[in-house]
Amino acid sequence: MQPWIHLATAKTPQGGDLRLLRRGTEYSIRLEGGNELMNSRLSGSEEALATLSFEHLTDRAAPRVLIGGLGMGFTLRAAQEVAPPTAQITVAEIVPELVSWAQGPMAPVFGECLADPRVSVETQDVAVLIRAARGAYDAILLDVDNGPDGLTRAGNDGLYAVEGLNAARRALANGGILAIWSAHPDTAFTKRLSQCGFDAQVHAVRASRAKRGSRHTIWIARAV
Repeated sequence: MQPWIHLATAKTPQGGDLRLLRRGTEYSIRLEGGNELMNSRLSGSEEALATLSFEHLTDRAAPRVLIGGLGMGFTLRAAQEVAPPTAQITVAEIVPELVSWAQGPMAPVFGECLADPRVSVETQDVAVLIRAARGAYDAILLDVDNGPDGLTRAGNDGLYAVEGLNAARRALANGGILAIWSAHPDTAFTKRLSQCGFDAQVHAVRASRAKRGSRHTIWIARAV
């Protein structure tokens, strides 16, 4: 088996390290200590985050979509495939190096997706954009950290607490969609969505495109 090659390192907002590694055509982003956050072979659930969301946006001629977290671009590219030419897609990524990696060592994964005129990238905390918005988005897709059970940044917890969910609801247009990716199910979080004025559906989806292997959780929550 080929060894992993260390390509680059970035600092998280907490001060820890994110490490980009490659083995052949496979890429991995890991926390310092080895905990893997993303792998280029496991894109199924992140893609489902986009496709499930856009199923609820068919009545919007020019949907305005905010994606929290660039990662390896799985959610973005899936959104681009199903979004109409009139869509506006904003990606918020708090770690600037991830954007640089997309145009550098991970260019074979990203291709030309960041050159899409429908796409703009904001190198800042998605929570800042959400708090500043009022009815600005038809959908907010959060692929941030590990979901409600965060790993890399304590501040991410605020996205999933009552205050953060209320901010997301204010940032959405009438009937807008809040979609959230998580590595694990969370019954308490489903109840919290309801308490904050969302009608939530919970989906268990495969981590990979194959119909086998582990599952991740996606909430598709409509503001009511």
